[in-house]
Amino acid sequence: MSENIASRATRRLLVTGGAGFIGANFVHYWLQKHPDDIVVVLDALTYAGNRASLSSVESHPGFTFVHGDICNTSLVEELLLEYSLDTIVHFAAESHVDRSISGPDAFIETNIIGTHSLLKAAKKIWIDLPAADGLPPMGHRFHHVSTDEVYGTLEPNDPAFAETTAYAPNSPYSASKAASDHLVRAYHHTYGLQVTTSNCSNNYGPFHFPEKLIPLIVTNILHDRPIPVYGDGKQVRDWLYVEDHARGIELVLKKGQVGENYNIGGHNEWHNIEIVKLVCQLMDEQFAENKELSESYPSAKKASECRSRDLIRYVTDRPGHDRRYAIDALKSREELGYAPQESFESGIKKTVSWYLANADWWRPLVVR
Repeated sequence: MSENIASRATRRLLVTGGAGFIGANFVHYWLQKHPDDIVVVLDALTYAGNRASLSSVESHPGFTFVHGDICNTSLVEELLLEYSLDTIVHFAAESHVDRSISGPDAFIETNIIGTHSLLKAAKKIWIDLPAADGLPPMGHRFHHVSTDEVYGTLEPNDPAFAETTAYAPNSPYSASKAASDHLVRAYHHTYGLQVTTSNCSNNYGPFHFPEKLIPLIVTNILHDRPIPVYGDGKQVRDWLYVEDHARGIELVLKKGQVGENYNIGGHNEWHNIEIVKLVCQLMDEQFAENKELSESYPSAKKASECRSRDLIRYVTDRPGHDRRYAIDALKSREELGYAPQESFESGIKKTVSWYLANADWWRPLVVR
């Protein structure tokens, strides 16, 4: 382990994709837990990046936002030098499977070429420049945030994905993430870059772009729109509250062995259709208990008139839809002391309540 980084009292982080869903939650979490650290967010603000997700940390003295592209290698180099950054936490990625099927080019550009751009910049500033001056490499860490989808799909009785599971990506999105994982590994073994990688299960929580399943259910119910469910809805996903993911990354940065991969999961396997029905139930309860909600969304049918689950519509399954994902986080638990702190029951209630209380955040993102 890189002791000069792991034991350092303060860090200076570059967080790529920090205006996206998981990245923004990580920034909030990190500045709350480590208020003396420096956090520079680099985000291109594509459709899923939202500056408003960072509004509450804009005034933090250690926070800086930079609007830019991770493919701009010279920009990344400048930031690493200007702010003396010693840690990169790389979230920036195109991440929606459906979009990768209809338009894979953006996924290749951002997820593969963009990751390589960051690796080149990190190698130059942290390894090559010190070496040119006859100095040892700078203390540093490049942490790459990946997905369980790189492992492919599981049958109902298969064991969960472990770090030793062979990669078998089935969509352009997961293939691009798998390629980026391999590049990170190669830069460690070839050039000595101090890297770690985490592969997470499905995240949920605040600031999730409305096209994703859980916020889509909530916003469609509020606007009395159909809730689309792919195929029979029996696809299984392991759900992880986004703050638990941030906590897991923190543990990897503090305790993780350089060059290692760590699975971060929620131990919460649910069929998609059961998630849909649960959120529908929670929304019905909200309408029954909150008269102001009905007044705010007059187009939504009150629970007494129509159950939210009546909006469910089964639609044609998407091509190559993986049947089941599940994470085995034993390694993270044993080596890092990781365990999710949020139960799914409490986390999903928090999530629904957040969307109901933060319409000003998601309303501009919803296509009318």
